[in-house]
Amino acid sequence: MKVLVTGVAGFIGFHVAQRLLARGDTVVGIDNLNPYYDPRLKEARLAQLTNRTGFHFFRLDLADRESLTRLFADHTPERVVHLAAQAGVRDSLTNPHAYVESNLVGFLHILEGCRHGNVQHLVYASSSSVYGAHTKMPFSIHDNVDHPVSLYAASKKANELMAHTYSHLYRLPTTGLRFFTVYGPWGRPDMALFLFTQAILAGQPIEVFNEGKMRRDFTYIDDIVEGVVRVLDTLPQPNPHWSSLKPDPGTSHAPYRIYNIGNNQPVELLDFIGTLESCLGRTADKRFLPLQPGDVPATYADVDDLMRDVGFRPATPIATGIARFVEWYRAYYQV
Repeated sequence: MKVLVTGVAGFIGFHVAQRLLARGDTVVGIDNLNPYYDPRLKEARLAQLTNRTGFHFFRLDLADRESLTRLFADHTPERVVHLAAQAGVRDSLTNPHAYVESNLVGFLHILEGCRHGNVQHLVYASSSSVYGAHTKMPFSIHDNVDHPVSLYAASKKANELMAHTYSHLYRLPTTGLRFFTVYGPWGRPDMALFLFTQAILAGQPIEVFNEGKMRRDFTYIDDIVEGVVRVLDTLPQPNPHWSSLKPDPGTSHAPYRIYNIGNNQPVELLDFIGTLESCLGRTADKRFLPLQPGDVPATYADVDDLMRDVGFRPATPIATGIARFVEWYRAYYQV
C-alpha cells in the first residue's frame, strides 16, 4: 500500500514508518520538525528512514492547508496514519494556541485531504488523557469521556468527534487510538523515562510527581506499532447494534471505531523508577512533588475490544522495555 504517515520524525511515527517499509509498503512521510523538543533527535530518526526504498519525505506543517491539499493530490495515499500533533499535557496549559493550530486546524486539513482523496482508512492518534476526571478502572472505550482536565486532552477528544462527523457524513472509515504512556528506544525527551535516565546518569535529582503514587499503563513502542499496523489493516465497520437510545461512545452506525492501546498492567511510578535504577546501576535522588495541574493520578487500559477485533494485546514487561531503552540511550548518547 501507499501510506501517508504524519509526524514521521516523531517517536511513534518513526517506528510505524520503519515497520511499514519493512513489509514493503510505500511511505509518504511528513513532519514540520518543530522545536517542541530537540530537533536533532527528530533529524536522527529521519536519517534512519531517508535512504530506505519506498520512503518519501516532505517537510510541511499541518496548518499549511494549501501544501497539504497538494500533497494528497500529488501522492494519492490509500491509507493515512495521522500521528502528528502538538504533544504534552503540561505545555498545553502555557501554550494553548499551538494545540488549536496543530491538533484542531491541522486535523481538519487531514480529514479534508482524506475525504477528497478517497482515502480507504484514516487511523489517528488519540490519547489516554481523554479519560480526564474519569476514575472507573480500567478505562473503557465504551465509557463517557466528556470531562477532560487539560487542553491537550480536550483537543484529542475533539479529534474523535471530528472524525466521527466525517465517518457519518462522508462514510470515511476512521479509527482513533488512545495510546497509554508510550516508551522505548528513540523516545521523546520530555517524557518521564528519558528525563529520569538523563538526570540519574548526570547525578542530578529527578522530580517525582504525586509523591510517587502515580500509576501509569506504560506501553512499549513495539506493542504500539503492532497495534497501529493491525488496526490500519482492519477497516472499521458500522456497528449493527448501535442504538441512538443508548449510544456506545466507542462505536457507531458509521464506519468509526475507537481503541485503547495500553499494556493493561498499571505500574506505580516508584516501581518504574526502581526498575530504571536497576538497569542503570544507580540510585536516583528523588524530589517528591504534588500532582501537577492537568495530570491524572492513574491510567489503566481495557484492551478487550482491540483483542477481539484485531487479535492483539500489548504484553511487553516493564523490565524488558526499560532495559531496551537504556541500551539505546547509552549507545545513542555514548554514555
